[in-house]
Amino acid sequence: MAEPKTIYLADYAPAPFEIITCELSFEITELSTRVTNTMQLRAQADEPLMLNGENLRLESVRCDAKALEEDAYSVTDTHLILERLPKECTLEIVTLIEPHLNTALEGLYQSGGIFCTQNEPEGFRRITYFLDRPDVMSIFTTTIIADMNSFPILLSNGNLVERVVLDANRHKVVWHDPFPKPTYLFALVAGSLGLVSDSFTTMHGREIALNIYCDPGNESKCDHAMTSLKASMKWDEEVYGREYDLDIYNIVAVDSFNMGAMENKGLNIFNSHYVLADETTATDQNFLGIESVIAHEYFHNWTGNRITCRDWFQLTLKEGLTVFRDQCFSADMNSPVVQRISDVKALRERQFAEDAGPTAHPIKPDSYIEINNFYTATIYEKGAEIIRMIHTMLGAERFRKGMDLYFEAFDGKAVRTEDFLWAMSKGGGIDLTHFERWYHQERTPELLVEECYDEANRTFSVQLTQRIPKSIEGKEQLHYFYPLGIALLDERGNEMALTLQNSDQPLLSKGMLIIKEERETFVFSGIDHAPRLSLNRNFTAPIKVHHEDADLAFLMMHESDGFNRYEAAQEYAVDTILKTMQHGEVDTGYIEAYGHLLHDESIDTLFKAQLLEIPSLSVLMQTQKIIDVEAIYRARHKVKNALAEHYKEHMLRLYALLHAPDNSAIDAQSMGERALKNTLLDFLAGVREARFGELCSAQYYESVTMSDRIVALDLLENYYSEAGEKALRHFYARYSSDTLVMNKYFSILAASEREGTLKRVEAELDDPVFDMKVPNLVRSLIGVFARNHLHFHASDGAGYTFIADKIIELDAINPSIAAGLAGAFKLYAKLAEGNRILMEKELTRVLATEKLSKNVYEIVEKILENKN
Repeated sequence: MAEPKTIYLADYAPAPFEIITCELSFEITELSTRVTNTMQLRAQADEPLMLNGENLRLESVRCDAKALEEDAYSVTDTHLILERLPKECTLEIVTLIEPHLNTALEGLYQSGGIFCTQNEPEGFRRITYFLDRPDVMSIFTTTIIADMNSFPILLSNGNLVERVVLDANRHKVVWHDPFPKPTYLFALVAGSLGLVSDSFTTMHGREIALNIYCDPGNESKCDHAMTSLKASMKWDEEVYGREYDLDIYNIVAVDSFNMGAMENKGLNIFNSHYVLADETTATDQNFLGIESVIAHEYFHNWTGNRITCRDWFQLTLKEGLTVFRDQCFSADMNSPVVQRISDVKALRERQFAEDAGPTAHPIKPDSYIEINNFYTATIYEKGAEIIRMIHTMLGAERFRKGMDLYFEAFDGKAVRTEDFLWAMSKGGGIDLTHFERWYHQERTPELLVEECYDEANRTFSVQLTQRIPKSIEGKEQLHYFYPLGIALLDERGNEMALTLQNSDQPLLSKGMLIIKEERETFVFSGIDHAPRLSLNRNFTAPIKVHHEDADLAFLMMHESDGFNRYEAAQEYAVDTILKTMQHGEVDTGYIEAYGHLLHDESIDTLFKAQLLEIPSLSVLMQTQKIIDVEAIYRARHKVKNALAEHYKEHMLRLYALLHAPDNSAIDAQSMGERALKNTLLDFLAGVREARFGELCSAQYYESVTMSDRIVALDLLENYYSEAGEKALRHFYARYSSDTLVMNKYFSILAASEREGTLKRVEAELDDPVFDMKVPNLVRSLIGVFARNHLHFHASDGAGYTFIADKIIELDAINPSIAAGLAGAFKLYAKLAEGNRILMEKELTRVLATEKLSKNVYEIVEKILENKN
């Protein structure tokens, strides 16, 4: 295949035409849709008009109501080019599209019987010819005409301004969005849908109609989403002063969706996974996830819609900022420390791994081949951490002033990350010049820590050295500027007073250092005895801290900062597992410290569940230069089983106290008790005693919540295969008609550690419930297997062959999903030689595929290019 074109930030140029207004008319039938696009244009430069368009059948082009001759324009596979247009004109373009054949799920497509859109980042060009770029913003008016029986619900952006019944059982609706927006925020939905309605009164007394649309019969599963939406609207008013600006806010849940959700102005389209929930079909994590994603898309109304990106290189401008906002919302709605741990755990498992691999990139990349490939953990999660650092340095009050200035200065505009930093600097009164490096450099910074206590002078010195990895191209990178939470703890874990010698640190009274130099030494005076050093408290900076003198056992038992207590427990567990790999014995000191956590009755149950977790296989793999998956897996299980054997009777007693099979409440206390007892059950099941298998079976059959049932089913599958097979059959019979729940079923099978997992996954491809065209099902079966490190990295290479086959198959259906699956091969350079040879063979085969999409090409080419 020809090498795809690379797009560079440096080549950005403003659009040569402004599209002042756009009137769209959709005439929908089952097999085709005619789109009439009427644009009011104004030239900004003396250049041809090159409109983006893909997979369109052009019917006509008219300028100022006159049909254009064919020699007045030209059409390619990707553009409609008009050479000679007046400075100002009205251009009408009519195209025909076939949504039912659109398996890429970009543009207008069919999901079940519902027609819906996904236009971010570049799907609108599959609907009509347009300047499909985020800096071209227009006022949209949308008319939809369709059959009343097949498509009783017709939705688009903005406010509903007209509804008319037509001849031949057809009807027409007109929607008008008064706010200018780019094409990626355009949305349309047509179909037969169930409806749940409510309202919200804004801080200025305006009543907003709230609607959630779903498949008929699922209305009862929308209550939590509606509650979350109203909580989000109230929170954004209270914390940021942002009031909703339209008269109506619509959400539509669809099964086939490439993303989690989409923030289209006034008409959010969601993956049904992030809308539908009740206690019998959704886990506690599902409920929390729905609350978070509903908030995220609502918050985009201001950070993404009213103010949008100038170009796609600025993607973190809206996504990093909005992730930070939704994380803060979730922390306020639930437990701040539990939320912080959850956020950082996701960052480490996904983004740190990405930073260490062949597709590492800054949060503001300078080039790409396929923009869909840059909807990454780096853009989102690392982007959020960078916003959080600014918030930490400014404090809540000055950060709010910066945000107020940002909204005031850039409302209705498409801007850059530099514009956001300008607002933060001016509004917050801080120079962020050096902070810009976080936007342009990649990889994860490291901090080397050395400490020294001088008893004679009563001083304690901390030397901090930044170690900055080279870029993906091997270039040297500069040191960073960031806040670092710090405390000195006495023998009881109390925080000591911080007094620095000869150092200007304005945030020291808040327990914070500002790190500015490559190497710095901080000397604390008035220290009567050697303290325990606590660093990067609450994970103030997205870095890796290397502190050889850290007293992990002490911090694990006595640290006053909740996040750092979890951090110490995780670090001590990592050290113990790595030493077990080398020496075979489990550190008794760790077992003792773990017991301290287990027996501490003062710890909140949800927090305690996190403290008692041991690091995942993914996190442990990041600690190795050459990855030996089986060795890590064996050592992890040995440590886990040593803890279970040592404390199993206490774990059993605590489990019995917490287990309430009839409790389906989703309050913090109930969720915490379920989380802790299921963590304990996970340890007990691994011991493989018959009584614990019976405990798992009892929990599966007797519990009313999906949280309890799915944990028990997973444990039975992994440790008690006979009982597991019986429970799986029962689960399938009960839920086979519920696609969302069946995603959980497929995930359990695909993540199984038992022998024969690959063959069972292959067999599930023929299950009548499974559909390769539904992204959720693909992710739950094939995607989960690709993250099943034990079997994906099996020494015979069968896992690699299977995933490569599926990437090739999916690429012809949905390139975006195929590219996501290709990310499973990113560990290539860190694998042992035998695995590398087998993986390279499959990657080369994928790359040689005829008509390979640029989505997959970019990922695979980078993996092979950066293999050393």
